[in-house]
Parts: sequence; C-alpha cells; structure tokens
Amino acid sequence: MAAAADAFRALDEASLVEYIKATPALRAQLGEQLEGLAIKEVGDGNLNFVYIVAGPAGSLVIKQAIPYVRCIGTSWPLTKERAYFESLALKEHGSLCPNHVPQVYHFDRPMSLIAMRYLEPPHIILRKGLIAGIEYPLLAQHMSDYLARTLFFTSLLYHATLEHRHAVAEFCGNAELCRLTEQVVFSDPYMVSQYNRWTSPHLDHDVEAVRHDDILKIEVAELKSMFCERAQALIHGDLHTGSVMVTIDSTQVIDPEFAFYGPMGFDIGAFLGNLILAFFSQDGHADKDNDRTVYKQWILRTIEETWNLFHHNFVSLWNENFDGHGEAYLVDIYNKTELQLLVQKKYMTDLFHDALGFGAAKMIRRIVGVAHVEDFESISDETKRALCERRALDCAKTILKERRKFETISQVISVIQEISAP
Repeated sequence: MAAAADAFRALDEASLVEYIKATPALRAQLGEQLEGLAIKEVGDGNLNFVYIVAGPAGSLVIKQAIPYVRCIGTSWPLTKERAYFESLALKEHGSLCPNHVPQVYHFDRPMSLIAMRYLEPPHIILRKGLIAGIEYPLLAQHMSDYLARTLFFTSLLYHATLEHRHAVAEFCGNAELCRLTEQVVFSDPYMVSQYNRWTSPHLDHDVEAVRHDDILKIEVAELKSMFCERAQALIHGDLHTGSVMVTIDSTQVIDPEFAFYGPMGFDIGAFLGNLILAFFSQDGHADKDNDRTVYKQWILRTIEETWNLFHHNFVSLWNENFDGHGEAYLVDIYNKTELQLLVQKKYMTDLFHDALGFGAAKMIRRIVGVAHVEDFESISDETKRALCERRALDCAKTILKERRKFETISQVISVIQEISAP
C-alpha cells in the first residue's frame, strides 16, 4: 500500500495527456495519433475529478479519486481506494446488467484511476432531466431491470454461502466510504454538526423538530444498524438521480464508488427517495407556461412502476433459480409451492419496508444535511424553495415512521399526493 501511495499523483489536463500516451489500453481506445486530444474536466460531484477525453478514433471518460472530499477540501480526508471498489462494482454489475452499466476499459489502482465508456450526448444526468421536466418513458423499466438483476444475482438467493462470504470480505475494504454514509445519512442530520446546512431561517424550526423527534431517531437507529450489519447483496451504495445518465431510450448507472455488500433496500430506497425529492421540487420550477402538474403525475407513475416492475422482475428471477445453488432457501426444505409463496411474500414485504425507510432517510439528509440536491438548490426563490423542502421533509418523516403500515406502493403515492396538496 505504501508503494501504491507513492505512485499516486493527481492529474490535470496537461499531465493526463502524457498518462494516456504511456497507457496502451487508452491509446487503443482513442487512436494512436494523439496530437490535439480534446480534454474537458466535468466533475460536478462531491468527491472526484472527471475528464471527458476525445481522440481521433474514439472517446472515453477518465475518473480519478483524490484523497479528500472534493466539495469540502483537504480538511476532510478520504481514501483513494474507493476507485478500486468502484471498478470492481462496475465490472460485476456490468456483467450482470450490461445494457445499463458503462464498460470499463482500464483501471490503475496506484493512480486511483478508471477509464470507461463515454456516454455521449444526448445522455444527461437524470437529475438535470428531472429539473428540466423531461419525461423518460423507459426509465422505470430500465431501473427495475438494473435493480433486480444486480441485487438478485449477488444475494444468497443465487449465491452459495461460501461464495457470498468471499465476496463480502472483498468489499469490506470499502469501510471508509461506508463510514461516510453512516455519518451523513444516519447521524449528522439528527444532531448539531458543523457540516449541516439548510434553507435558513425558513427551515430553522423544521431542523430543530428533526433533532428532537425521538421516534424518528429510534427508526433511524434501526436503519443504521441494518446498513452496518446486513450483507444482503452488492449494492451501488449511492444510487441517487445524479448517478444515472439517460436519454429517451437509454439508462446508464454510474459512480458506484460507495459499493459494498449491504441491504438491498438501500439502493431501491435511494432511487425512489430521489424521485420523490424531484416530485416535491417541481412546484419550484413551475412557471406561467407550465405548472408542472402533468410532469408531477409522470414522476408518481414512474415511482409506482419502478417498484412494481422491480417486484415482478426480482420474483421472476427467484422462481427461475429456486432450485439453483443459492443457499438462502434450500429447495429440499422449501419444497412446497405454498411455502415458497409464503417465503417470497415475507421477503418482498420486508424489502419494501426497508426501501421505504432508507429512501426516507436519504430524503431527510438531502434537506438538512451536508450535501443537498440540485432539484431544490436551483430554485432561486428561497421562500418557494423552503416550502418545497418542507413538504418533502414532512413526507419523508411520515414514510419513515409509518413504513411498516404500507402494503403497496400506491398507498405511498397517496401520502405523497396528500402532503403535496396546497
């Protein structure tokens, strides 16, 4: 590890050219005539530097992890090893769902550098598309397929226990990124923290209410324990709408640097929770030409369809592989159709409630914690923004506390609609 640390150097646009010239895998992708490479730094995230590189024969993206949280600075150190786990997850998830995960061309562990497919225009970050009010008719279908395949095939429903434990052990090394999630999702929003921020003074009372809500704290503690202790499947670990790139007919999941073996509901909830945030932000983006009412209904349909399609796809994969080598439910024990149906019903109900809890926790942290979302931040009128955020916060608290009462996603949609009503 010491040698790897010594080999690291942060690249800029000039030094990146020299790196590419010295790396055969990248030259092969871009073309051997590398004079006049076009390089643009586009990293708008919280952690890394990201470059789009265009050469005579093709293009690619190069992502380099740096040893601190980019949006905070060197005062918040962070391991560069996250790039290793991101590359592992991209390759594993890519093998399971190649239609929705970009291909990795090159990984350099000492340099904490990944080169991967460039998702060319008109691909944009899903979050930006949601802010712009663009409908993506295949989004629910694509994301439910991605979630079902990546979660099922890395779980004990498909894995033998020995295989699963080896995989869990490999990803245990991503502990520092897990620790970051524990802090910013399950701890900081519920106490006084130097990194917390919110739309002040408008939400000052709401923030105090979160800090003094004992029932909320008890529920969050349970979620935190599950996040830390339950190695259920290889999860993306940060599956918000900024980690998905889209066109009308393409959906690509990027940035799995937080990947580890954790609770499936964390990924499902993160995606659904961010769609709910997008829903509540729409009133802040409405204008006299478009009140966003039709678009809000599309978002709600997408939330509902994503869960329902995921449920269908996941159970279908389970049925197809019930007599396989997965050791969660051995077929010699669960050998009756009615018993298998009971097992699946309980499993999927528990997973639904997990997803609702994690999704709600992710919503809360995006309103009162360190890293907010552009959905709200791009609303320039602070009073209007705070109103949107308050409704989202109230919705998240309701879902988190009452998640076990919900039997269907349509019941959750009804709560969202009720809270969003003027």
